[in-house]
Amino acid sequence: MESVKESIVIDCKSETVTSINQMIRDFAKNGIKEVVIENPLARHNLGVCITDPIHLIYNGDVGYYAVSLCDKVTATINGNCGWAVGENLMSGEIVVNGNAASSCAASLRGGIVVVKGEAGARAGISMKGGTLIIGGNTGYMTGFMMQKGKIIICGDAGKALGDSMYDGVIYVGGKIAELGNGTKVEEVSEEEKDEIKSLLDFYQIEPPPSFQKIVPNGLLHHFNKKEFRVWKEIL
Repeated sequence: MESVKESIVIDCKSETVTSINQMIRDFAKNGIKEVVIENPLARHNLGVCITDPIHLIYNGDVGYYAVSLCDKVTATINGNCGWAVGENLMSGEIVVNGNAASSCAASLRGGIVVVKGEAGARAGISMKGGTLIIGGNTGYMTGFMMQKGKIIICGDAGKALGDSMYDGVIYVGGKIAELGNGTKVEEVSEEEKDEIKSLLDFYQIEPPPSFQKIVPNGLLHHFNKKEFRVWKEIL
């Protein structure tokens, strides 16, 4: 019986996105531990809908939705990534050794997404669990409609931070341009400080001197009947 290979290389120059994804799924099902993806050329949807354990290494920039709709997958992106990297990740780990465009870790449900550089607008929107770490700055509406989970931002945050968040927590090491609706600032406990430092040390990200803690203020948890009547009249 042949032994299972530890690692396989796929060159994106000679394959379609569909065939690449199918190969990765087949490799994962057959116990291949690692796939190295060369020349991703910023193509979209590389490494999506994978639900068996495997480690993906992208050597170059990737496009939209890399490592999205996945479970039990770990990935290293040695470059920048387009919109929605790690969208709907159920469990696992994604480390981006570059910058991420809009909506990184959107609807994250579990696991951890680490962006060592900057992140665009709407990072971590509609998060339902897991952890998002951003080593640099992040754009507007980060954490919008967040329902659970944790976001750690080492740099500055854009406007409407955490707007309409129902649960979860956002830590910001730099300046906040504007808090979103339904949020407030709380003290960071010593236990939280230690946990954040441990995470950042593990991923070799330089921690800022201090953090602000953003949480929901509870006002969005109660429906305003008067407002409903106003909307009914308008409609």
